[in-house]
Amino acid sequence: MAAPARTLNCEDFSMFQEVLRVMRNIDDRIVHSLNTTVPTVSFSGKVDASETCKQLYETMMEAHLTRDKAIKSCIAQTSEVMGQLREERAKDSDSLVLLRQLRKEQTKLKMMQSELNVEEVVNDRSLKVFSERCRIHYTPPKVK
Repeated sequence: MAAPARTLNCEDFSMFQEVLRVMRNIDDRIVHSLNTTVPTVSFSGKVDASETCKQLYETMMEAHLTRDKAIKSCIAQTSEVMGQLREERAKDSDSLVLLRQLRKEQTKLKMMQSELNVEEVVNDRSLKVFSERCRIHYTPPKVK
């Protein structure tokens, strides 16, 4: 259930989104995971729900952290490219090719930044569902 080992392609936004979609599978399937691993009251003696919830929480947190780092890395990379393009544009202000590249990078940066908002919503939803099902079995550590 861990995030895939694929690297995030920051150059092509559609590939960037596709890899994120694959990396978000754990969050998309959180309800199914909880239903199949956390026992109901009648089966509570057969499975260690505390350990199961703890493992699921750790896997989920690892996936969240991996995605967050990947998105922020791409944002930093794209911002760096934009900085270089701005410098080139300052030297050659008449170049339409540079202007188009700069606009393209600005658009890509805005879309990547919006992925951080999507990530926050996905993470909040997953944590809410996790809390609803695992609150009596496992209490996650407080985040500082």
